[in-house]
Amino acid sequence: MSLFWRIFLLNGVVLVVAVVLLLLGPVTVSTPVLLTEAVVLTVGLAAMLIANAILLRIGLAPLARLTGTMGTIDLLRPGHRLPVTGRAGIAELIRTFNAMLDRLEAERATSAARALSAQEAERHRIAQELHDEIGQTLTAVLLDLKRVADYAPPPVRDDLHQVQETTRNSLDEIRRIARRLRPGVLDELGLTSALRALVAEFSTAGLTVHRHLDRDMPELGKDAELVVYRVAQEALTNAARHAHAHAVDLTLRPVDDGVELCVRDDGIGLGDAGEGAGIRGMRERALLIGADLALGAGPADGTEVCLRIPLRDRNT
Repeated sequence: MSLFWRIFLLNGVVLVVAVVLLLLGPVTVSTPVLLTEAVVLTVGLAAMLIANAILLRIGLAPLARLTGTMGTIDLLRPGHRLPVTGRAGIAELIRTFNAMLDRLEAERATSAARALSAQEAERHRIAQELHDEIGQTLTAVLLDLKRVADYAPPPVRDDLHQVQETTRNSLDEIRRIARRLRPGVLDELGLTSALRALVAEFSTAGLTVHRHLDRDMPELGKDAELVVYRVAQEALTNAARHAHAHAVDLTLRPVDDGVELCVRDDGIGLGDAGEGAGIRGMRERALLIGADLALGAGPADGTEVCLRIPLRDRNT
């Protein structure tokens, strides 16, 4: 029975009961209406409305839960489904809503995978051009400056040495940017070495980073290793730029049926600020490999970011 007919028959039953009681009962209506008659009719009407409201509240309760879920659902936190309760139209509506969430999560995962794949390809291209084009050009400039400085008079030589130092710093900065865009050490030496290099980079930037990297790590695959690296990179960046942290603990270890990355800082914490593009990017990357990402307060204030990657059914 559809929702329309259920509500219609429900109201019809209440009205029929009221009419039957009025016809068969001892209650009569005089002209003009007596006070006792008005009181009886008012009480009967109130009882009818209360009974109708209670029955409708019970019947439409699943719709209220559905409305609340629709207002708070987040596709970056998948898996939440409503229990199929109620009858006929309501149960079918909840079932359809759950199926719609399945399609939306699958489509979002597919589109996010394409977008992130294109982003990584573009990062790789830019990093390659920075290294091959600009890096080689600045290297050639350094060699020319050295050659000119060898034949220049002392006053000019000092100025040329200063230009050399500035050019060398710019070359180092370009190489650092290229490594951040596409960590070559990740492809060449693996995840553990890439995380060591990442920690060393942030440690030299004024942040004290303590790393705890387990040596006996299971094989994750290239996609999962890249996600772990990017999440660690984003968490360290947030700790340095936004959390005003002084010390960070980075831990990578095997756990039951998976691998866990945890980054804890001693900063100001998340507070009431909403999730920015960086955190949402971490969630999207975690979804690509079926991982769970949890953010919250650390054991001693600050922020804790934990990424857990399952190893079951992993072929890449």
